[in-house]
This record gives sequence, C-alpha cells and structure tokens, in this order.
Amino acid sequence: MRTYLQTTRTHTYTLLFALPLLVLYEVGAALTATDRGGMRNGADVLLRTLLAAGGVSGTLAFTAALAIGGAILIAMEQRKKRVAIRPSFFAGMMAESAVYALAFGVVVSTATQALLGGFVRMAADGGLASLPRAQGIVLSLGAGIYEELLFRVLLTGGLLALLPALGMRRSTAAPVAVIASAFLFSAFHYIGPYAYPLELGSFTFRLIAGLAFSALYVWRGFGIAAWTHALYDVFLVLAGAG
Repeated sequence: MRTYLQTTRTHTYTLLFALPLLVLYEVGAALTATDRGGMRNGADVLLRTLLAAGGVSGTLAFTAALAIGGAILIAMEQRKKRVAIRPSFFAGMMAESAVYALAFGVVVSTATQALLGGFVRMAADGGLASLPRAQGIVLSLGAGIYEELLFRVLLTGGLLALLPALGMRRSTAAPVAVIASAFLFSAFHYIGPYAYPLELGSFTFRLIAGLAFSALYVWRGFGIAAWTHALYDVFLVLAGAG
C-alpha cells in the first residue's frame, strides 16, 4: 500500500492519469459545439487567453502545449529514477477518485453547515445540473482538468514556491497559499457572463471545497484531484438530469 501511495504521486502516474480527462473534455467540447461555438470551462478560457498573449493560440496548439509540458516533466522524472508503469495502479487511482467524489459533497456540505449554522443553500443547486446533460458532462470534465490545473497546480504550487523565495517561512507560506487559492477558486465562480448568483452559502461551500481539493492535491497529486473534481460534477449533472 505504501508503494502504491508513493508511486501514484509521481509525475509519471499523475500526469498520465490526467491525460484521458483532457482528451475527453476536448473531444466532448468539439462534439457539443454549435455554429455559434460551444461552452467551455472558465478556467480553460482564462488559460487560453494567457497563452494566446504569448503566441500560443488555437485548440490544437493549446492542448499540444499542455501535452508537451507534461511529457517533459515525465521524461525528466524517468531520467532521474525509472518509474514502472502498472495498469492496476491506474485502476486503483480511478477507484480512489470515484470514492472521494461520492463522499465529497457530504463532507463539504456538512462542514459548510457547521460553519454557518443551520440550513444553507448549497452550490450543488442548479448550475451544471440545469444544463443539457451532454453539455453539463463536458463542462464537468473541463472543471476537473482546468480548474485543478489553474488553482491547485499553478496557483497553490506557484505560491508555495514564491512566498518562501520572498522571505516568508514555509510553515506560514503553506496555509497562506492554500487559503488564498481556495478563496480565489470560490470567487472565480461569480465572475463573467455565466457567473453564479453570489450567496453566502454557495461561496462558503466553494471556499471549503477549494480547501478540500488543495488538501487532496497535496496528499494524492494532480491526477486524482482532477478526476475527483470532474466525477463529483458529473455525478451532480446525472443526479439533476435523473
């Protein structure tokens, strides 16, 4: 079990595990697009805009840039210490993600209600579940891959590297990075043309969700955090469409 937990946190496993999620989202987005275009995850749009400013534009170029970046990280890791590929480990990672996704809503809802007291309107109401099923599932997959990439890998990871470099103690930098990224993760859902109505209950739910995803990212890596996020949203879509 210790070998499984350590091995599946390597770049090789976590990035290879996340790759099908990226492919499924991009294929789904292309299939559900109309003549007027298709809906894409907000974090996806933001990252595309940032990369376009650097000269990388278009779906193929953007996806290729992500894939090449992941391949470089895997190659660098394999040069240092070869990581053997075991299909059973990927099956275990998928089972983990499904279990975490099923438990996620209950845990975060309970924590939100304990913090605010009494019944509050949760973020699970409406949103993705109100969209056509196919579109909701595609956006759920996009939320998993791109929101975890933006808020956990780039923001949380970036702050964990930047703040100590600026002189902050690492014991202080870690909670600051996690709380700041969780706050921005929640706030992100209330910005833009498809923003949710701002409510205390839903904002707090997403804030706690951001803390939970950050903890999962630190403990189990990007791949499992991304799939857990995606599957949780997919379960909401299927439950709302049922």
